[in-house]
Amino acid sequence: MHSYYWKMMNNSEPIFVIGKAPKRRRSHSYTEVLQRSILQKEARINSKFSVVGVLAICLMLLASCSNLGGGKSLKLAHGLDVSHPVHKGLLFMAERVAEKSQGALTIEIYPSQQLGTERQTLELLQIGSLAMSKTSSAVMESFSPSIQILGLPYIFRSRQHAYNVFDSEIGKELLLQGEDYWLRGLAFLDAGQRSFYTKEKPVLKPSDLDGLKIRVQESPTAMALVSQLGGSPTPISWGELYTALQQGVVDGAENNPPSFYSSRHYEICKYYALNEHTAVPDMLLISTVFWERLSDQEKQWLTEASEEAVVEQRRLWQAAEKEALDAMAAAGVEIVSTVDKSTFMEKTAGILEDYKARSPEFADLIERIQAIPE
Repeated sequence: MHSYYWKMMNNSEPIFVIGKAPKRRRSHSYTEVLQRSILQKEARINSKFSVVGVLAICLMLLASCSNLGGGKSLKLAHGLDVSHPVHKGLLFMAERVAEKSQGALTIEIYPSQQLGTERQTLELLQIGSLAMSKTSSAVMESFSPSIQILGLPYIFRSRQHAYNVFDSEIGKELLLQGEDYWLRGLAFLDAGQRSFYTKEKPVLKPSDLDGLKIRVQESPTAMALVSQLGGSPTPISWGELYTALQQGVVDGAENNPPSFYSSRHYEICKYYALNEHTAVPDMLLISTVFWERLSDQEKQWLTEASEEAVVEQRRLWQAAEKEALDAMAAAGVEIVSTVDKSTFMEKTAGILEDYKARSPEFADLIERIQAIPE
């Protein structure tokens, strides 16, 4: 038997929720959680998520997450295109879950913001109306302040160093820090290195950003980075960025090659300078509401499949990077791979020192990351 209750959202508009009410943890009330989160600070629920809209989505999610024919189905939503290597990695995970469970546990994937933006899908996870999602770790900074460290400029010495950090005890600790907010991390996914792409000229040195409006994620770390380099950070939803570039709302953005390519932003931005200032990973999340409903065997299937998907997704990512760079060069994008990164490192070194000074916990985490070998 399902329970029914009303929940006040962060715009004071009640929504009707079907299912078990989220379990309260520690002393945080649901209102306090939302007030502390970036969801409350940065945006309100989009108009398409009205009372009727959310109710319709909840009904659809309930239908797919109930036991059907003895099996259990979980919905996973994200904002990326189906050609993206992260989406392909998630498909691999879903296949492995179905194989391991012999169909007793399945995952349905909804890409391309079909169920909302990253911010909106996180809200659905928190209230237990969506089982799983993929989000940038930058979006998780408000739920787990320590995750900010993964977005610091040049914190990773190489791709392999980043992998070793994500696979270490540090990574495991960070994945679980969102549980107080009903968000449990299952894995870090490779999201490559982020570099600047622009409309009028390449960003070859920090001064090239002077006066430019650069789209960033809704992340204090990302905004501090662009500001430190001389640009004007402008948070914009990923799904709205193509139009924002087209209309001149921003002069450029920063992201990895596969995302730059799959989003078709290269149709507008013809300059891509690979300064590789950050390597912000994606996170695979499950609502703790759903996690606690899974049996130990189901948790094991899902955990094993997500770990196997990490390996496959990394392979897919590296192949996709080369494919994206080659395709964009053929489309007329000027790709500069010989950027002098030292000028960017020098300009942003103060950010790393600032974070070390903020708290002993941050300083310790930075030292532990830097101590991990490549």
